[in-house]
Amino acid sequence: MLRYKVRIGITEKILFLIVLKKTQRLGIMEVFVLRIEDPGCFWVTMKGCGPHVVDEIEYKKLNAEMNQFYDKACEDEVKPITLEKDQLCVVFSEELKCWCRAVVKTIMYCADHYQIECFLVDYAKYVFVKSKDVRVAVEEFMQIPFRAKKCGLYRTKPVTLHVNLCEDTAKIVPAKRWDNAATRYFQSLLEATTQIKAKLCSVEDDTFHVILYVTIEDEKVCINDDLVLKKFAHFEEAKENVQSPTKEQDNQTSLNVDSPPVEIVNPALAFRLVWLQEKVPMKLEAGHTASSSSLEKTYKRSNMDLNENNESRSQNLRERSFVFLSNKIEPTSILEKAPLHDNLKKELAQDKFLGPNFAESYSWPAIARGCDVLTISYQGNDPFLYIPPVLAFLQMENCYKALPKRSGPLVLILCPGWRKAQLVFELLKKYSRCSRLSCPMLIILGKKKEEAETVKIQGCDIIVTTPYSLLRLYKYHLSLFSGLCHLILDEIEVLFSEAAEQVSVILGYYKKNLINEEWKYSPHQIIAVGTQWNKHIGILKEFMNDPYIVITALEEASIYGNVQQVVQRCVSSERTAVLLKIMDFTPNNLQKVLVFTNSIDEVEIVYKALKSDSIFVFKIHKEMEFNFKDFLEHWTRSYSSGSHVVLVLTDDCMQFLEITDASCVIHFSFPSSPTIFGQRLHSMSDNFHNMIKDSSDQDHRQARSFIMLTENSECHTVGILRYLERAEADIPPGLAGVLEAEEKKKSARPLCTYLKMFGTCKNRTVCPDRHQINSQIDMLQNMASKTIQTSGYVTVLPLHVVNATNYFGRIVDKQKDQYMILAEEINEYFKETSNRVAAQKVEKLALYGFCEETVFHRVQVVETSSKEEGNFNIKIKYIDEGRTSPARSSQLLHLPARFQHLPPQAVEFVVCRVKPIDNDTEWNPRVTRYIHQKIERKPHEAKVVLTLGNTVWIDPMVRVTRLSDLKMYVNEYSVRSEILSTGLGTDNPEHILQLQKLCEHVKLSHTKNLEPLSIKEDAASPENVSALQDVSLKENSSENCNSSEAIMGSHLCDGVAQTKEAEDSSLHQQKCFYPKIKWFENEEAVTVKVRIARIADYKCEFSKEKVIFSACSEGRFYLADMELYQCILTEKSACVIKDKEAIIVLRKEKKGAWCKLLKNKNPHVSFDFEYWEDDEDKSPFPVGTKKLHCTAAVTEELVDFSEDSGAESDE
Repeated sequence: MLRYKVRIGITEKILFLIVLKKTQRLGIMEVFVLRIEDPGCFWVTMKGCGPHVVDEIEYKKLNAEMNQFYDKACEDEVKPITLEKDQLCVVFSEELKCWCRAVVKTIMYCADHYQIECFLVDYAKYVFVKSKDVRVAVEEFMQIPFRAKKCGLYRTKPVTLHVNLCEDTAKIVPAKRWDNAATRYFQSLLEATTQIKAKLCSVEDDTFHVILYVTIEDEKVCINDDLVLKKFAHFEEAKENVQSPTKEQDNQTSLNVDSPPVEIVNPALAFRLVWLQEKVPMKLEAGHTASSSSLEKTYKRSNMDLNENNESRSQNLRERSFVFLSNKIEPTSILEKAPLHDNLKKELAQDKFLGPNFAESYSWPAIARGCDVLTISYQGNDPFLYIPPVLAFLQMENCYKALPKRSGPLVLILCPGWRKAQLVFELLKKYSRCSRLSCPMLIILGKKKEEAETVKIQGCDIIVTTPYSLLRLYKYHLSLFSGLCHLILDEIEVLFSEAAEQVSVILGYYKKNLINEEWKYSPHQIIAVGTQWNKHIGILKEFMNDPYIVITALEEASIYGNVQQVVQRCVSSERTAVLLKIMDFTPNNLQKVLVFTNSIDEVEIVYKALKSDSIFVFKIHKEMEFNFKDFLEHWTRSYSSGSHVVLVLTDDCMQFLEITDASCVIHFSFPSSPTIFGQRLHSMSDNFHNMIKDSSDQDHRQARSFIMLTENSECHTVGILRYLERAEADIPPGLAGVLEAEEKKKSARPLCTYLKMFGTCKNRTVCPDRHQINSQIDMLQNMASKTIQTSGYVTVLPLHVVNATNYFGRIVDKQKDQYMILAEEINEYFKETSNRVAAQKVEKLALYGFCEETVFHRVQVVETSSKEEGNFNIKIKYIDEGRTSPARSSQLLHLPARFQHLPPQAVEFVVCRVKPIDNDTEWNPRVTRYIHQKIERKPHEAKVVLTLGNTVWIDPMVRVTRLSDLKMYVNEYSVRSEILSTGLGTDNPEHILQLQKLCEHVKLSHTKNLEPLSIKEDAASPENVSALQDVSLKENSSENCNSSEAIMGSHLCDGVAQTKEAEDSSLHQQKCFYPKIKWFENEEAVTVKVRIARIADYKCEFSKEKVIFSACSEGRFYLADMELYQCILTEKSACVIKDKEAIIVLRKEKKGAWCKLLKNKNPHVSFDFEYWEDDEDKSPFPVGTKKLHCTAAVTEELVDFSEDSGAESDE
């Protein structure tokens, strides 16, 4: 047998020449469609007679001979020596189970073999095969023309919709790519037809240009004409005549791409919104044609124009066909050609996935080859940027054969938070079903070490987690990185801003693992995707190996390229003078300067000004003739150092010129959008500094951008300020106050949710809500004929749990709950069927009755989906509970006026001093679910810290349980402590301080009681005692004629209780004030805190059973004569002054717990539950047990005395 050593690629050209010789117009022939990409590219097999048509029997015979030959042939004798792109070969198709003729499309390297993507020329299919399954194409088998013929509709070209937002118009204009809607319509016509016929009109290269006819329900349709009729296409016109291809003359050969645009009066009606530049006029186009060869030679684009039309996963309008690449990448914009395995393609096709978007078309090929990739895109937060190609790479099992025995995953995906990790995991779980090697696992860990210890990662191929969770896991699974091949950083800019230290540590672990010799032949890849570039991302260059950098967000590319941004503030009339000053600087090298304007008039003004200043300048706009050849000659000519070549132009000429080597851009007119701004900067892309690849900083400041900020561009100031901060540019004086002015514009917006829940908002500049107090909005609302309590203690009833610390509910009035009375009346009223009258007219914000199961509620309509009569969808709000739900208009009942007088009872509650772990801004559903089950519809005692509008901040919030047998109350749990005990919450000590700062500069009528804002309790003066009567818990003793009251002082939160005798004693202390005292204990000592601000002089006397503390402060004399419950060691006791209090440490004579501090009760002395809660959080013991013990230890301070209380003497 012969040994073939042929470099294949010549044979296919010979075969095409056989077909191309016959270019004469033939008759109509029947065809069968094999594959469709768009109306300009589809494959058919032809039936009938002709030089390029072969009977199907011949193909079957060829197939049989090929299979017989290659099945018996020795592999070494028919295996190609070399492989290259577009090479003709024979491969074995697993799907067809036979040997097929094919053309090599892409070659991907793996650890021990090459993965080859081939196109089967007889079946019009793309397949992946291993290099060992590729065979030499024997000449005898290549004589018959390919069965699949590539076709396109003759002179039928795509169109798209160009919307000019400035002029408020929309035009249908010629496009370079087919719209997806046009492709779907084309496919639907071919699927519905019973017969397809084609008329061959011309052959160019390897494509047959045809007029296609289909028969649908006995009606013949010309698809070329139909696409034009439906506005999906336009006919490519001849120079003299405009007519349908079906009527065109045979001698017409010249083509013209110009097509008259169709005006649309209201662009809002446009359904396919596409951002395109205005078409260059014919005079300008003629100049372009004259020197197109030299232009192409000098300014060859590094990317292809891709479909920018609206897809189901719509590409961001700002993302144009411009792209910044560090390495040349051949993009893949069609799903069938994407470097994915067939099962994954089928799964994506079933989900109506139409193909990679612009960023994905460049990222997928590099990721699928196993290369390091960094992508910055407007869609950089979309996991589809990396999931499909990573799943495809995992299918190449041979790449991982060299790996040592592993106990960790192959892929590690780091997400910025639990919510994003959940999304990525769900996508992986869905699409890994069609993969062999991918078993995804979601790991989100709290601070409990038991969680990390019990996690099992054996057999898991993909782990999705966050940086904090991963490091907690690593402490107990040191082999986590032992088999890691792919490290993926999702939303890289967020990771580096929120967890830079943790990400750096993880990268270090990954790099350390690669040093081992056993990793030499294993794949290792880092993928980083995001929406913005920041300086911290540059650290990746230490860990990446020759990465592919894809930046489709061009303004981000300029930050990556270290373009120097300079802002010049001036009035509009002074721009020309400022421009001339900018041009006066003397650079060290040639300056190619572009001056961008927004109008033709401005072009003329700038051109004359520069010309009069003896500057060598060109101008260009769409209404002038332009000598492109002359400009190109001067632009590319070598000049001496310090020379300028200046071009003044409008934005609509940018795409036509394709300049990428400018060294300076001057924004004479402010860009109308971020897209335009990015495109202007792209004209300097050749001078961008490659921060990842180039370690040298030489000339990295060469590219400069001057922005003229005038009074007309004030609306863009905030956006440009944020951009300048990220670009680390110098911010001109005066711009710093812009953010404050912008914040004032939000005065009518609701108060920011994050500010309320955590005391701060991380994204204030982009957050749409208010971050300052508005006295008009935040005034107290009336509730049950009285204002919401602004301080002190209340009983709260959570009815709707939003998250772990945010609830809606009611403040319960223990004396007379007007809502409960109203609720009983409403339900009693609607029990009568005759009273259930359907609402005749549904109006927004009106009140109605609504039945939920068997209970009737007051509801308010907040949204309506239709204004038509009849039954329609609405959204209602339960005004007494705070929750919302969908409903039907027919479910609403007429609510009598007497039930509408009571104001809405729902109040928003926020628990203070606790926030999610790991810098997250959202509570994990696990802790929200836990708190929901624990607190919903159960009364709790709480202390009010602050009230603004309808929102009440509380701290602490405690569930109190009455022990009837012992006639006492105990704290069952504290909500804050319960959140901390889950391990998913952490202390937020700044919360209340931030709320205090929020109110500092605003004089609200209800904030005077909050001075200072803190969680401390006011002194129990007679006034305070009377104020607390509303929230007291009462117990009536049947054995004593005198009622005994347990004044809980906010539910026992601070353990304040008093007897009638203690209250009377306090009235006698007018000249000598008794200070407020709090105490707590441990086994060996008691700590007493005496709250006195600005102590000038003090004295503390210790005796075995007594302590006397006296002090002076601001003209007042304070005295605390304390007779202790048990004995102390006087020589080991001490008193120190700290801040606003005196701290007395009493050393116990005998170890053990004291049930109270004093022998006799005093209303000014209370147990310090705040300290008790903090201590409890750190305790290794069960929460419930300790709470019950501690509470029992001080019960005598928390409850009123029964008949036995008379034995205690007055203080």
